[in-house]
Amino acid sequence: MRVAFLGLGLIGGSIARALRGDRAAELAVVAAWTPRGEGPRAALAAGVIDEVADDPAAAVAGADLIVIAAPPLATLQLIDLLGSLPDGVLGRDATVTDVASTKGVIVRRADAAGLAFVGGHPMAGRETSGFGGASADLFVDRPWVVIPGRAARRFDIERVERLARACGARTVALDAATHDAATAAISHAPLVVAAALVEAMAGAPGEPPPETWKVARTLAASGWRDMTRLARGDAAMGAGILATNGPAVAARLRDVRDRLDAWIAALEAVGGPDARALQADLEVDRDRAPTPDRDAPRPDPS
Repeated sequence: MRVAFLGLGLIGGSIARALRGDRAAELAVVAAWTPRGEGPRAALAAGVIDEVADDPAAAVAGADLIVIAAPPLATLQLIDLLGSLPDGVLGRDATVTDVASTKGVIVRRADAAGLAFVGGHPMAGRETSGFGGASADLFVDRPWVVIPGRAARRFDIERVERLARACGARTVALDAATHDAATAAISHAPLVVAAALVEAMAGAPGEPPPETWKVARTLAASGWRDMTRLARGDAAMGAGILATNGPAVAARLRDVRDRLDAWIAALEAVGGPDARALQADLEVDRDRAPTPDRDAPRPDPS
């Protein structure tokens, strides 16, 4: 199976590295394209791909599986481009997939373009970006969501599932709405919460930092680091995620706002906060807060 990449940063590069590993010896990575070409050139030098394509059409020509490994808004543009290619450039049996963090808007756009599309979302990442941060083991034992589009055939789905397994991931079948609601809860709303925390404590965009921040920043340690990690990510990527999953994220942020109001009321209670009640709530929250290693669902062994 010949694979072509449109985009070859952290996620695409990690997939390409995994395909060169032992668990995917029968898969061949043929070509990769990015707007600047830096990732594909580095991958070619490292022996991870076979060809650096000059343009998207050259990359996908003759490919069985096309992996769009780009941020959400760029993914939409590439879907439009693939849908507009002249007859014969994209093979009739070619399968198109992606790795973006949102799915509803993207799957609908692929359906409108008439592509044999299977949406994908490997649930793994790092703070680093670009091919230089790619790792063959990034997806090992991580969920890889698979969402077939309207024109997807059985073998299209099987190809994407095979790709995920080749990377060591475990596939999870979902519909787009369920995926977007879930990722809004565990990824996209937390991004906005992290950004709002930075704005509230260190100053909003266009405003000077408050006087209290001068001392607070000198005391900041792991708690601040962990709570604001998402706010330190790729701003263009984050904007694209929020722009393509806005309603679902807004709904979860309203839930957060309601819970913050409840906490404020408890802290401003007449007579002072009830320490026992606060402890009881924190204990429940502690037990409900999942960790990926402890609470990730496992496939049915049957």
